[in-house]
Amino acid sequence: MTALTIRLPESLHRCIKELARKEGISVNQFVASAAGEKMASLLTLDYLRNEAAAGNREDFERFLAAVPDVQAQDGDELSSDVKAKPGPASD
Repeated sequence: MTALTIRLPESLHRCIKELARKEGISVNQFVASAAGEKMASLLTLDYLRNEAAAGNREDFERFLAAVPDVQAQDGDELSSDVKAKPGPASD
C-alpha cells in the first residue's frame, strides 16, 4: 500500500465521509474505489478510441451488408419515440 496525502475542500471531505459512512466503508476505501472507477472510465475511453482508430470502414460496410434485412423479432422493435437517424455514410 502507498500513502497519499491530498488536499480537499472541507465540503467535499464532509460529503465523502458521509457517503462512506452510509456505505459502511472507510474514507480510504471510498476514495480508493472512486479513484479506481475514474481510472477504469479513462482506460475504457482510451481502449475504445484505439479500437475505433484501428477500424476499417470497408470492413464495417461489408459486415453490415451481410446482416439480413428482416423484421425485428417480437420485443426487439424500436419504440415508437425513437426515430432513425442517418449515419455518416448517408450524409
